[in-house]
This record gives sequence, structure tokens and C-alpha cells, in this order.
Amino acid sequence: MIEDLVTQIETRFAELGQHMTDATVIADRERYAEVGRAYRQLELAAKLAAEWRLARDDAAGAEELLSEDGEDPELRELLSSSRERIEHLEEEIRLAMVERDPNDEKNVIVEIQAGAGGDEAGLWAGDVYRMLTKYAERRGMQTESMAATDGKYTFAIKGSGAYSILKYEGGTHRVQRIPQTESQGRIHTSTATVAVLPEAEEVEVEIDPNDLQIDVYRSTGPGGQSVNTTDSAVRITHKPSGIVVSMQDEKSQLQNRERALRVLRARLYERALSEQQAELAADRRSQVGTGDRAEKIRTYNYGERRVTDHRVKLTVHNLDEVLAGELEEFTAALQADEKRRRLQAQTGA
Repeated sequence: MIEDLVTQIETRFAELGQHMTDATVIADRERYAEVGRAYRQLELAAKLAAEWRLARDDAAGAEELLSEDGEDPELRELLSSSRERIEHLEEEIRLAMVERDPNDEKNVIVEIQAGAGGDEAGLWAGDVYRMLTKYAERRGMQTESMAATDGKYTFAIKGSGAYSILKYEGGTHRVQRIPQTESQGRIHTSTATVAVLPEAEEVEVEIDPNDLQIDVYRSTGPGGQSVNTTDSAVRITHKPSGIVVSMQDEKSQLQNRERALRVLRARLYERALSEQQAELAADRRSQVGTGDRAEKIRTYNYGERRVTDHRVKLTVHNLDEVLAGELEEFTAALQADEKRRRLQAQTGA
């Protein structure tokens, strides 16, 4: 019953509000952060519950007045609109209470790689990198470049709810445009693949040092030219899984090693998730695909200044703004779609 759900939301939200002002909770940094996260997560549902109460009161008042004067058209309109509002709010409340992805609050590590399309794909991978970093910055998050070589970009994004926002960018991004090197004005189709990995803490992924093969070598630039006189680049191979991570952007071998371990930990964590919860499609390969032109989550068409997200059939005609990081409309549509699918899975509808 929606009445019971609304009461539960109101009670829990009030409890969390009291905890937020409790001196003992404030003194415990971890506890206070946990309560704060729970409060923010429930805030929307509490707002909707309050609106539902008001709409129900309006409907009850209109019904009472109509019992005295059943011919008043304004009262009939008020009753009808109130009932529609109640129905809409009930759906929104259920969606707001859908179980969240447990990784939504985590920071992320993003890996972008050129797919099909040769040199143009490498240029496009750089455009996607800039788009996503600008989007993260628009959302008040911090970005940390970890590696950038030959059409491959690895970077971290830190901020509250980073994964809940950036996870929808995982997949193949397809571009249709005339490359600068194209003399005959022909449109080329190229792709870049994006993997968005929730960053795991050390306690979440325990790595046995005996499972690692660590190689060091000299950093190289374009064409294989050595750019460092010391063996500062690091390649870590996780022997049980076969995962290989290389880092060379930092001059310090220790820094490259730490970054490589962060990426390895994120990949292993995401691999474990895909094995335990395949229905969440967390597996990196399913997220990235092969980079083939036919595999796509989104198409960016320069000729028509159009961007289409194929998962939610959403098309906008503001390509420049999207490439400048204005992805909020896509994120909102994809979040709503995910909530509805999760609600259907929970209710069996």
C-alpha cells in the first residue's frame, strides 16, 4: 500500500534528520558521513511523499465540497487534476525507492580506447576524453589523468555519486564526420570504446603479491622514442586473471606502480561483480564490446549536429554543447530508464 510506504519514508527521513543534529553522530566522522548519504538518498522520496499528502488532501477536500454541490465544474476539475497528480506521484515515489546500485557512490576509473577507424578513431578517443572530463567538472567532480598514449586514456573521477552518473558512458561511442585529412569530403564512421569502473578500496579487493608479475622499463613516446633515462614505467600482470596494466606517465616508478595497482584493483572488482551479478551487465567486455561500428550506445553526427542515444531513443541537436560536457539530459533519461527497469524487476511487472 502506498500509504504504508509514504509513512515509512516520513518516519525514516525524520529519524535521519534527528541523527544529523545528534552530537554523538557528528563526533563520529564515518557515522555522520553514512547518515548524510542516507539522508540525501531519501530526500527526493520525502519531498514526493509530502507532495502526495497535499494532493490527497486537495482531493479529499474537493470530494467533500462536491457532496454538497455536485454541479460545480471548478470542483470537478480540481478533483480530477488532484487524482491525476496522486497517481503520478505514487509512481514517482515507487521509482525513488527502487533499490540503488551499491556502487553508485563510488569514485570511478575510466578507460577510453580508439576503436574502428584508424587515425581518426584516435582523434575521436581524445574528443570523448575531453567530453567526459568536462562533464565531470560541470558536476563538481575532480579528474585525475593517469595515462594518455596512442589513443588510449585512463583517468580517475572523484566525487559524490561519480559512478551513478558516469556509468552510463560505458560502451561504444560512434562518430560520423569528415576527417581533417579527408580531401574528397567523404564522411567517415569511427568509434571509441569507454569502460567505467567503480574504484575499489584495498579492503574490497585483496591482491596476493605472489599473483603479480611486475616488469619495469623505460617510458617511450611517439614512435617508440625513449623519453626517460630510468626504468620508471611499470607493467603489472595479474597471473590468475591474465589482466595486464601498464603505466608510464609519471617519472617515479613508485607512482606508476601505485596507479597501475589502482586500475588493476578496479578491473578485478568489476570482474567479480560481473560474475556475481551478471544481470547488472557490469562485465567490462559487455560494456565495451569490440569497438566495431555496429556496436554503439551513442552516435555523434557532425553533419546534422545531432547526438542520438540508442538505449533510450533520445536525440538532441546540440552537438557542440554535448561535446563540451553537457550530458545531463542523457544522464537523466538513462537514470529514469534504469529505475523503471529495476522497479519492474522488483515487482515482477
